[in-house]
Amino acid sequence: MKILVIEDDQDLCRLICLSLEQAGYDTDSCHTGGDGLFFARHGAYDAVVLDRMLPELDGLTVLEALRRQGIKTPVILATALDGLHDRIDGLDSGADDYLVKPFAVEELMARIRAVTRRPSTMYLSPVITAMGLSLDPESRRLECDGAFLTLSKKESALLGCFMKNPGQTLPRSMLLSYVWGTCSEVEDGNLDNYVYFLRRRLKALKAPVRLTTVHGAGYRLEAVNS
Repeated sequence: MKILVIEDDQDLCRLICLSLEQAGYDTDSCHTGGDGLFFARHGAYDAVVLDRMLPELDGLTVLEALRRQGIKTPVILATALDGLHDRIDGLDSGADDYLVKPFAVEELMARIRAVTRRPSTMYLSPVITAMGLSLDPESRRLECDGAFLTLSKKESALLGCFMKNPGQTLPRSMLLSYVWGTCSEVEDGNLDNYVYFLRRRLKALKAPVRLTTVHGAGYRLEAVNS
């Protein structure tokens, strides 16, 4: 079971993730609303723990954006705002539960167990198609015009990001956080290496796309004839 924790207090975020991992959960984490929206849109999670007061985008904005996009992953809204109308606003925005800070991690885990026991409405990652490519995130099988190959886990995660955002420049920092995690000490060069691996994979399939370097920004997946 995989949980996404979106919390700008990095010490609290680490504590939550450590406790969840000790309980047997896999976790991803990030510290801004923008990154949280990106992670939740592009990953398949069993539940999301979402802080309400976040930089860039506040928690309610993130939550409402996810619900508008049809992402039904259970969300536990965690906040210091404990007024009646604050709770009503959170639940009306699409939260499945509301937890007031400070809270015991044991209570958070109990609430995660509760929302994940409900009939599954998890946002499942379907086969991703874009620009003549087809990627199954589960099997990591990449197909193009009848040819196919199997990607590594990180290759699949990285290419999936690009295929869900064709033609868009994706920042290096966001790609590093998504594929390796916000707490990872991975070096920038790892991203460059995996882009190189993907370019070789795409060339082997004779795919009609390319991964373009956008200097000073990141990378973009685009059609060869664009």
